[in-house]
Amino acid sequence: MIKLPEDFIADMKTILKDEYDEFLASYDLPNYKGLRLNTLKIQDASILPFKTSKIPWCETGYYYEEDGPGKHVYHDMGLYYIQEPSAMAVVEELDVCPGEICLDLCAAPGGKSTQIAAKLNGSGVLVSNEIIPSRAKILSQNIERMGITNAVVTNESPKNIAKFFPRKFDKILVDAPCSGEGMFRKNEEAINEWSEENVQMCADRQLEILIEAEKCLKENGRIVYSTCTFSIQENEGLIKRFLDLYPSFHLIQPKHHFENGLLGMDFAQRIYPHKVKGEGHFFAVLQRDGEEAETTFKMKEIKQNTMFDNFILESTVVDLKYNVVFGDNLYLSPIQKLDGLRVERPGLHLGEIKKNRFEPSHSLALALKPQDFKNKIELKADSKELQAYLSGETIETDIVGWGVIVVDGHNLGLFKGDGRIAKNHYPKGLRK
Repeated sequence: MIKLPEDFIADMKTILKDEYDEFLASYDLPNYKGLRLNTLKIQDASILPFKTSKIPWCETGYYYEEDGPGKHVYHDMGLYYIQEPSAMAVVEELDVCPGEICLDLCAAPGGKSTQIAAKLNGSGVLVSNEIIPSRAKILSQNIERMGITNAVVTNESPKNIAKFFPRKFDKILVDAPCSGEGMFRKNEEAINEWSEENVQMCADRQLEILIEAEKCLKENGRIVYSTCTFSIQENEGLIKRFLDLYPSFHLIQPKHHFENGLLGMDFAQRIYPHKVKGEGHFFAVLQRDGEEAETTFKMKEIKQNTMFDNFILESTVVDLKYNVVFGDNLYLSPIQKLDGLRVERPGLHLGEIKKNRFEPSHSLALALKPQDFKNKIELKADSKELQAYLSGETIETDIVGWGVIVVDGHNLGLFKGDGRIAKNHYPKGLRK
């Protein structure tokens, strides 16, 4: 049995009353595992080689039981994202539409950002921000793995994001850093770090973050605020403090109903592990009054490098151009002007100019479809050739030039053939 902090127990008894014993019993139940399909790549869970069952509050979410999904090559190709089931509810409430300008202000490791990107479906703009550098790198890697083409990953404070993007966003997600009470079943470290003082510290920090998010939001825009904690100070109390400061906002009724929030906030929602197959969560949907306004980012064409042009012409059937250059690296970005921001990933990394040649990136392989490449080597997920490729070995081929390894109809990585063998260009850090 998990040993819970005494003050936390007292708080939960006050909140849950007669339901407390049932809540406590949930700590003896197994954790539920979930994955979410990446609809930028697949639409149907039936292609997955393991048993799944539907998560009711997320159209693309599925429970799974065995440990295989995280180790499978389909995960490496970004066909799905492993995500805690309750966490999937939050982005559903953001009501993202293709073409919108969206911000995920506290984005790492990337589950909710990649969910937003799937809903944007390649159009519009996503700014995914994470203030901690090491976590921003993980966020960027997940953006790459899922084949997202219209996201910028920043490593900034909310205050600097607000200065750079005043009133720019249609939709903003604030999945705020919190005391993590909802994760106690999964994370013993969260229990060890918990205290009443930490809860209050989190609540004050959350209000600061939400105030900066307000500065970024357009008229008639929407903010979804969420935590993975049960604390009233960090949830309903925080929302009340914000609404008192900003009367132009109001709570709106969520798409999915779980348990009404406290303090009379019926539209705010609490997710309890004794009520659903998932961990603890809270969310509230904040709508700003006002007239809709259009946001555009000025874009200009830049002269293309001949080596890049030759690669596109010789190896692909797409019309790709870059619009951002960082050193020798070429990017396709939804926002060209990023001067003054700490940027982890300015957009889709197309590749790098190396001396007298252009070398395409792994990101490009994952973002394009098999039919976008002229040269392909098709492998099965259970083949020895695939295991060899994942280990960094070469493959026999008569192909000359750049091409893509395709596994069960989806891109995995790049190779370059010389007419005898395919030189392996799968990133060394990803090899098995």
